[in-house]
Amino acid sequence: MPDAPQIRIPATYMRGGTSKGVFFRLEDLPEVAQVPGKARDRLFQRVIGSPDPYAAQIDGMGGATSSTSKCVILSKSTHPDHDVDYLYGQVAIDKDFVDWSGNCGNLSTAAGAFAIHAGFVPAERLVQDGLCTVRVWQANINKSIIAHVPVRNGQVQETGDFELDGVTFPAAEIVLEFLDPSDDSEDGGSLFPTGKRVDQLEVPGVGSFPATMIAAGIPTIFVNAADIGYTGTELREAINSDPAALARFEQIRVAGALRMGLIKTPEEAATRQHTPKIAFVAPPQDYVAASGRTITAADTDLLVRALSMGKLHHAMMGTAAVAIGTAAAIPGTLVNRAAGGGERQSVRFGHPSGTLKVGAEAREENGEWQVTKAIMSRSARILMEGWVRVPGDYQLPGFTVA
Repeated sequence: MPDAPQIRIPATYMRGGTSKGVFFRLEDLPEVAQVPGKARDRLFQRVIGSPDPYAAQIDGMGGATSSTSKCVILSKSTHPDHDVDYLYGQVAIDKDFVDWSGNCGNLSTAAGAFAIHAGFVPAERLVQDGLCTVRVWQANINKSIIAHVPVRNGQVQETGDFELDGVTFPAAEIVLEFLDPSDDSEDGGSLFPTGKRVDQLEVPGVGSFPATMIAAGIPTIFVNAADIGYTGTELREAINSDPAALARFEQIRVAGALRMGLIKTPEEAATRQHTPKIAFVAPPQDYVAASGRTITAADTDLLVRALSMGKLHHAMMGTAAVAIGTAAAIPGTLVNRAAGGGERQSVRFGHPSGTLKVGAEAREENGEWQVTKAIMSRSARILMEGWVRVPGDYQLPGFTVA
């Protein structure tokens, strides 16, 4: 159908934390895309502008980074004591797939706000002025997120003086609580899939070094920066401009994914780029952030750099921040050691754009560590709302647009 007319789909373009995505209500999607499958994936790819061999996403809403190549579906919750079901798709930029294997912590912030905007929160629970508690069911990983969204005159308050490193302008603060964030959908309930807080990770062609592999927020592999030749002060360009370095990180990620039981063969990692994450940590030291601001050693408890979809993130993924906060709260992990050791309920870490504080409540019971919640503050706002237009031939042969 080379001359297929474009279709219009109601959509909202939102920033949440340090990410951006296109938000849809489930009922507004074409009928064939209201259920999981190739038709939904193709729709989201076409919305974002993927797969794009130029890696620019010029013909779509994506911004050619993992932070801006995202789509979200919200619907009235089918789970008791929740307001909205939130499903997140990470759209690959230059490859032909959409990854549904994990959550986006940054867009979880926008999901809470969008739930109010889109009318998913019952009127009797809305406040005229103050904080509205939105109960979000994260459908990718089957977890609860509580968003405390500021409301003014019955509407979501989007402007304010809360500053978030990695976001240029201040906005209103939204506090998120990630309840029971250990990723038991992946590992049967264990916070540490290997059973250890630190493993010796063998990476073919790269080497052998200690690693903390944790499933909290999102499955994450932590290694020491010094063990892989870095300082922990690196900015995005230092890593992303080095194809050999990116290839080594992918080898580490694949080895960790195998060790965590997330994949059975190395080949599976190619279609599972969103999880697990790979991050490297270091003790505090002075560095200059991407904005040009000097972050001193006294400003942080440790330094963390993390990769998302094969590239160093410009700030920090929200779900990875949950993993950082959880690992920091548990004595003996590499994250905890980099932060100076001991027990702690919160940690402030340095990332390429500045600093971020995240709290976690962890406890040991019968020799097993458990985390009850992780807490952090983000912000969100609507950038554009209306309709997104998609060529009518986006769907697979045999499908028709409702």
